[in-house]
Amino acid sequence: MENSTNSLLIAYYGDDFTGSTDALEFLSRAGIKTMLFIEAPTLAQLKNYPDLQAIGVAGMSRTMSPIEMERVLTPAFADLQKLNPKHVHYKVCSTFDSSPAIGSIGKAIDIGAAIFKSKFVPVLVAAPILGRHMLFGNLFARMGIGSAGAIYRLDRHPSMSKHPVTPADESDIRLRLAKQTEKNIDLFNILDLHQYQEEPKDLEFAADIVLFDALEQQDLASIGEIIDAQANEEDILFSAGSSGIEMALGAYWQQSGLLKSEQKWEIAKVDGPILIASGSCSAVTSTQISFALHKGFAEVAIDTITLAKQVSSSSLTENINYLNEVAKAYATKAVELIQKGKSIIIHTSLGNDDERVIETDKVFIFRSFSKSTTAKLYGALLGKIAILVTEKTSLKRIIVAGGDTSSYAARAMGIEAVEMIAPLSPGSPLCKAHAPNTAINHLQIAFKGGQVGKEDFFLTAAKDIEPNQT
Repeated sequence: MENSTNSLLIAYYGDDFTGSTDALEFLSRAGIKTMLFIEAPTLAQLKNYPDLQAIGVAGMSRTMSPIEMERVLTPAFADLQKLNPKHVHYKVCSTFDSSPAIGSIGKAIDIGAAIFKSKFVPVLVAAPILGRHMLFGNLFARMGIGSAGAIYRLDRHPSMSKHPVTPADESDIRLRLAKQTEKNIDLFNILDLHQYQEEPKDLEFAADIVLFDALEQQDLASIGEIIDAQANEEDILFSAGSSGIEMALGAYWQQSGLLKSEQKWEIAKVDGPILIASGSCSAVTSTQISFALHKGFAEVAIDTITLAKQVSSSSLTENINYLNEVAKAYATKAVELIQKGKSIIIHTSLGNDDERVIETDKVFIFRSFSKSTTAKLYGALLGKIAILVTEKTSLKRIIVAGGDTSSYAARAMGIEAVEMIAPLSPGSPLCKAHAPNTAINHLQIAFKGGQVGKEDFFLTAAKDIEPNQT
C-alpha cells in the first residue's frame, strides 16, 4: 500500500503497555507493518525500520494525574505530529479505565484536540472481538478477554467495578467522560450506525467529541469508513478509544482494497521453561495463576507488605538501589526453579482478596503514597527480576501480566520497541523484544492485561504457538 503524503497511516499513543500491544496486534493482523516503541521515534530512527505503515508509543498515562499528563502528553503528541501520520490515536483500555484524578481520558482528549485541531474527536471504546460492546452509550464487558465468560454492564462487572485505582461506578461513557472534560459530547448510537449502513451519506458532526456505539465486529468497518473520511492531507485526525479504532480503520482499509490480505504467521517455538512476572490483582489473572500452579508451574510470591514498609518514598529513583537488592534475592529463587525445568510465576498477588493487597494498601495509605505507587514499584521490581533471571538462564520467553505494572516493567527491562511475531490471545500478542545491550534483546515476550485470556492462558503461553491458532 502506498500513501505518498503521509508515510504512516496511523500513529498511536497507548496509556499503558498492555493496551499498546493490543493495538499493535490488530494493526499487524490487518496486514499493516507496525512497530511499538517505548518513546516516540524520530524520523531518523524510523529509517532503521523500513516500510513501516504504523507506529505506536507505549506510554504510562493511565496512572498519571492530569498535571502529569499535561507534562508528558503535550510533547509526546507534538512528536507524533512531526511524523505526519494520517491518524493519531490516544489508545485507552477497552474498559475505559480512568477518572478525573487518575488517567483522565478527557484530559488527554483536551490536550490532543488543542494540538491537532481536529473538527471533532471520534471516540470508539467498543471492541466486540474482545467482548467489549457499547449500546446507547453504555459499555458492556465480558469477564475475561478471549474467554467464554459472562458479559456485564461495566458498573456491575465483578472485576472492573472493584478496580483498585479506577473502579467503574458508571457504565454510560458520556457521563464518565463529562466528569473529565468540559467539551460537549454527542453519541452516534447503534441505530444511527445501522441507518448509515443502509444509506451511506456524508456526515456532519457538531459536537467536540463524538462517541460511537458498536455491538458486533462487522459494525467496525462502517465506523472506520466514517472516521477515515474525516482525515485529509492537510489535517491529522486525532481520535481516542480502545483498539476498536485500529480494528475499525484496518477493516475499512481492507474492505476498500487499500491493504493486502491479513498477516500470516510462522510457528513461534519455545524450548524449556518460561517466566511469568505478574503485577496484576484482577480476578481473571488470579484464576489463571491458580490453574497454572495446579498444572505444575512453580511460584515465587513477592512480599509486597515488607516492600511497602521498606521503600524510602514513592519515587523509583530514590528506591533504585533497594529494588536492585530485592530483585537479586527473588531472581536467585527463580533461577533455581527454572534450572530444575520448572516454568515459574513471580506474583505480587493472587487477586484483590489476597492478604498482601489488603495489608499493602494499608501501609501505602498510612505513608500517604498514591495508589499508582504499586504500579511503579511492582513493575520496576518485576522488570529487574526478569533481566537477572534471563542473564543466568537460557530463558527464551517472558510473559508480563498487569496493565498498570507492564509499562514500568518494560522500561526496567531496557525495551526500546517490540514487534508482533505470533497471535497468543486476543489483546495479548507474542512479540519480539528490541532491547539493545541487554539479555532481553530478541527474546519472545507478551504483555497481558488483567482482563485478558482464558483460564489456561499461561499454559498456552508455555507451548509452541501455532500459526493463526487464534
